[in-house]
Amino acid sequence: MDEREARLHRARRVWGGAGRKLWHSPVEATAGRRLRELADRADADGCGGLPLDAYGGGPVEEVERRVAEELGLPAAVFFPTGTMAQQVALRCWSGRTGSPVVALHPLSHPEVHERGALGAVSGLRTVHPTDEPRLPTAEEVRNHPEPFGTLMLELPLRDAGFTLPSWDELVDVVDAARERDAVVHFDGARLWECAPHFGRDLREIAGLADTVYVSFYKSLGGISGAALAGPEDVMEEARVWLHRYGGLIFQQFPAAMAALSGLAVELPRLPSYVAHARVVAQGLRAGFEEAGVPWFRVHPETPHTHQFQVWLPYDPDLLTAASLALTVETDTVLFRRWSSPGAGGPPGVAVTEVTVGEPGLSWTEDDVREAVGAFLARVG
Repeated sequence: MDEREARLHRARRVWGGAGRKLWHSPVEATAGRRLRELADRADADGCGGLPLDAYGGGPVEEVERRVAEELGLPAAVFFPTGTMAQQVALRCWSGRTGSPVVALHPLSHPEVHERGALGAVSGLRTVHPTDEPRLPTAEEVRNHPEPFGTLMLELPLRDAGFTLPSWDELVDVVDAARERDAVVHFDGARLWECAPHFGRDLREIAGLADTVYVSFYKSLGGISGAALAGPEDVMEEARVWLHRYGGLIFQQFPAAMAALSGLAVELPRLPSYVAHARVVAQGLRAGFEEAGVPWFRVHPETPHTHQFQVWLPYDPDLLTAASLALTVETDTVLFRRWSSPGAGGPPGVAVTEVTVGEPGLSWTEDDVREAVGAFLARVG
């Protein structure tokens, strides 16, 4: 562990122990506490009596049943990681369409966070209908000059600010892909919280796609794990590739039990988090304006989900240090780690991601505004 990682580890311990925060981070608890919470929640949810899994079955099979039910799709398969789930989904569709080409956004997870795995592991090639910081439009999909077999849409597009199209735009994009005889796969790692923005339930949203991947730890508070959902025959093939990719693990009951708990407890709460994120975003804007910050951005201005970006014109290490100082001195977590915008981004600015979860529901707009003032007082 280098010095930077050591500082971040120490910061996480401080942030994890704070009494006042907008959301709980899954990496800020201790292992013992996490296991005790998992056992208690399993008993409270009525899942503690499920038999243990062995290469599937037990709680793993129950997660698969629940996901298929929630999404209104015929079947689902539990995967240890979302990267593997999407590799398998896109590989299955490549074989069925006869095309190794996947159309997706250059900011999508496989392009930014998987080290070129689609090409290196699965022999797939990607094309980009747009490089705008949003998902492609129907016109861009129709007019893309190269053929492709699968259109992958990340909902929401995290690295563009957790942004979503409108419902009509999403329907039009899917229709445009169908006109090209392409199948549609949703990277739904954060699909669970998209329903309020679209004004549709999860079944109607998932029903637009041929396959959907969902994650259990990003919004549902799980330990790890993901699921791929879709037609029975595709899921049968997905199980074959799950084994070939090394994902058929002997026992996964801790991850599966945490997923079941998240589906029972966190999923019904997500609409309230999404609604309150708008209150928090407004409080942040008011705080920055009141403090006379020369430039800032809350993006999207009205959050599409319970997560959004905040941009400020300062060094990221300076802002991370101010975030930590605020917590040490006031027992309050407003922001956590800040980052530079990366290659090609504007110099002299930093960005962080804000999530609103159950702890944040008690924060008023004035609470947020006052916390912004206290944070900025520690910058510099």
